[in-house]
Amino acid sequence: MTFSCINTAHPSPRSPRLLRLHQSDARAIRIELAAGLLASASSIAPKFLYDALGSRLFAAITELPEYYPTRTEAAIFRTHQNAIAAAMGKGCTLVDLGAGNCEKAASLFDALRPTRYVAIDISADYLADALDYLQFRHPALDLLGIGMDFSTAFNLPDEAGVDACVVFYPGSSIGNFTPQAAEVFLRQVRLAAKGGGLLIGVDLNKPSEILEPAYDDTLGVTAAFNRNMLTVANQLLGANFEVADFRHVAYFNRVESRIEMHLEALRDVSICWPDAAAVSSQVSTQESVRQFRAGERIHTENSYKYTPESFAALMRRAGYTRITKWTDADEWFGVFWADG
Repeated sequence: MTFSCINTAHPSPRSPRLLRLHQSDARAIRIELAAGLLASASSIAPKFLYDALGSRLFAAITELPEYYPTRTEAAIFRTHQNAIAAAMGKGCTLVDLGAGNCEKAASLFDALRPTRYVAIDISADYLADALDYLQFRHPALDLLGIGMDFSTAFNLPDEAGVDACVVFYPGSSIGNFTPQAAEVFLRQVRLAAKGGGLLIGVDLNKPSEILEPAYDDTLGVTAAFNRNMLTVANQLLGANFEVADFRHVAYFNRVESRIEMHLEALRDVSICWPDAAAVSSQVSTQESVRQFRAGERIHTENSYKYTPESFAALMRRAGYTRITKWTDADEWFGVFWADG
């Protein structure tokens, strides 16, 4: 695909383009959910937190007084945007991972002056609406949306037309990866950027009395967000979870330096899904039942926390050689720029 140059002095009307690479595979989803539930340590992948309701609940979480990451990261960008732009250079192709409503990236447009914006999210439909609004606000900017799942591997498609780009990964989503998986992912991003760089938000280690309320707020919004995953499992797997049978549990595992979220059974329950025989030829009908004893948990999410030094070391192991960081005054959150 060939991209024309942008004439910023006399911008012509544009329409955002959308590339759909992610295709939902109902059978693969059932296989993944069933495998997690039947494992000795039961789990459901955190991506299943973000159905339509889950996404709205997470948006509400970011407004809670206990949830510091979103507003702290935004304050860092506001305070240091000129220094960030100086480090990165202007006129880049900006590739936004997990773009959502695109607002975090859009807040940097005035400072970075990107010539092209590539928004990547698993939900192409959500991206389409966000990009239409963004094009109205920035009529001269070349916009491309890509619907893809980059949680297991990251490669930019040829249609992105990128030689060197800035990859933008805000919100501390890197914390959902184990450190080993994060290193692999960061290495993939470095190679995909083709000589560009990475601007990434990272939640930093801090006392548990600050961390834990951010994942277990007094209004119970995070609890609703986590428990909604059971409704998602019912819809996708055909399971018979009762949300009232499980409670939300979140705590800081200091040994692993991560917040863990779980769903804990309040009583003995038997969960079954009638289509288990269709999940895999190796799974018999009786294996489509999982017994949970009272107190047994389903692990739903990890969020690893780093020190500035440990995250910089992780980036160096991924191959980055020049690393700059900006933090808030309390060092609760860090924004890192890396290239080389």
